[in-house]
Amino acid sequence: MYAVIKTGGKQYRVAAGQKLKIEQIPADIGQEITLDQVLSVGEGEQLQIGAPLVTGAVVTATVLAQGRHDKIKIFKMRRRKHYQKRQGHRQNYTEVRIDAITA
Repeated sequence: MYAVIKTGGKQYRVAAGQKLKIEQIPADIGQEITLDQVLSVGEGEQLQIGAPLVTGAVVTATVLAQGRHDKIKIFKMRRRKHYQKRQGHRQNYTEVRIDAITA
């Protein structure tokens, strides 16, 4: 069974036991969180699709770590204009393990 959840402005397809990095959530390491914005849940013929959310469906997850992604380098240049701009960015993330999906 899998579910499609929405968190941090992005959508993720998750299954039980899966680890993934999502946008940062203010939670402590080891804390259990509930993700209640479930867009679809099930598998095969039993797939339920919400309009826009599936009522009563909840995904529970455990916070494993808080961290930052690798640095992305942004470089802008205008040729022949003597203009160069360098910038870097590191996005914060929360690593979670999906424990259970309830429909």
